Amino acid sequence: MLHFDSDYMEGAHPKVMERLLNTNLEQTPGYGSDTYTQRAKALIREAIGNPDADIHFLVGGTQTNAAVIGGLLRGSEAVIAADNGHINVHEAGAIEATGHKVIALPGSEGKITADQIDHYLTAFFADDTWEHMAIPALVYLSFPTEFGTLYSLAELEAIAAVCRKHSVKLFIDGARLGYGLAARGNDVTLKDLARLCDVFYIGGTKVGTMFGEAVVLRSKELVPHFFSYIKRSGALLAKGRLLGLQFETMFTDNLYLECGRNGVERAMELKSVFEQAGYRTAVESSTNQQFFTLPNTLIDKLMEHMTFEYWGPRGTESSTVRFVTNWATGAETISKLKSLLNNF
Repeated sequence: MLHFDSDYMEGAHPKVMERLLNTNLEQTPGYGSDTYTQRAKALIREAIGNPDADIHFLVGGTQTNAAVIGGLLRGSEAVIAADNGHINVHEAGAIEATGHKVIALPGSEGKITADQIDHYLTAFFADDTWEHMAIPALVYLSFPTEFGTLYSLAELEAIAAVCRKHSVKLFIDGARLGYGLAARGNDVTLKDLARLCDVFYIGGTKVGTMFGEAVVLRSKELVPHFFSYIKRSGALLAKGRLLGLQFETMFTDNLYLECGRNGVERAMELKSVFEQAGYRTAVESSTNQQFFTLPNTLIDKLMEHMTFEYWGPRGTESSTVRFVTNWATGAETISKLKSLLNNF
């Protein structure tokens, strides 16, 4: 059985597992005060080109989004996101549970534009009654988006300029960041994100670690007591070295980018397999998520040999489905898919 459900079905990259095993019986201080975590932070600061960045490690994406947004916003403030963004659709109200409204703008294949944000913020503050509303103080983007699409550097620079114009912060969810950085045609770098964003995070759970996300704040002054807020939120891992050690490994010898490249290369091969068989993508994605609208009869046959997900409800005759590759997907897996597809 082949599996294309998500990008975290396997455990972790063998180099990460080797480091965890080899250091298993070491005794280190907790909560990220160990030397592995400090080295991981130093490596990330070097990679992003910001020696003043404040870096924290959390376990998973929803936990990270809730902690970052809750830490950045005051009680009466809200976050702007695409209506199909992860925090608005697939996080079970985690952001609202922190007491903050998600303001959803119409997304196009997961993206919102600088003009949309500018128009909304201009209209909001032009309303004489704006103080009676949840005040937009943060913009949330995903890179890549839920549809595998990317923001160009020009698009991010335009959005960052709008955020500065209206004095709102910019936060980028990087759960699949490694695949976005490795995508063909991408012109955004880690240093660009560090320059343009107030906060972003480097996703590990979906890009080769056992678990873990590295939150990068522009400076410690942005959220002065973020460590305490993480603790209060129940998101602080006592065995913090397990997070630090994994990210130290991922940022040694470009392993993080290597993991991203593998997922993208396999995704492009998978896309080619379907196109050669006469099927077209439902969304033009250059990352590790690929979407196809397929006949239901073909979907049923494929599901006898592999797992993948419907992207929305099943249609009458055809449906849109999602196939996901990752750091561990091998070329032989794509070859098996091709053989199966050609036999139907």
